[in-house]
Amino acid sequence: MTGDGNPWAGEVALVLDGERRVLKLTLGALAELEAAMEADSLVFLVERFETGEFAARDVAALLVAGLRGGGWQGTARNLLDAEIEGGPLECTRVAALLLGRAFALPGG
Repeated sequence: MTGDGNPWAGEVALVLDGERRVLKLTLGALAELEAAMEADSLVFLVERFETGEFAARDVAALLVAGLRGGGWQGTARNLLDAEIEGGPLECTRVAALLLGRAFALPGG
């Protein structure tokens, strides 16, 4: 499983092209995510994940924002072309975990 990372820091990990990357939704990453989603708030995105009504573009946008928050310099196209350990299911799991860790205290 690649979703480890420091939960107290809101981190999640994902293996991208054979390299472990740490994802984190920093304030800048959250602002970028809002812009990419063309939304006034992220509540809308959180609700979609909670109800299971999210789209692949939501997962991709979350992963790109989290990767950038973790220092990655790639683009959305780089992510879409990458080999991701665990495939789409792992991407979805990591995106949901990342979103949850950004807005909740671990163990809470």
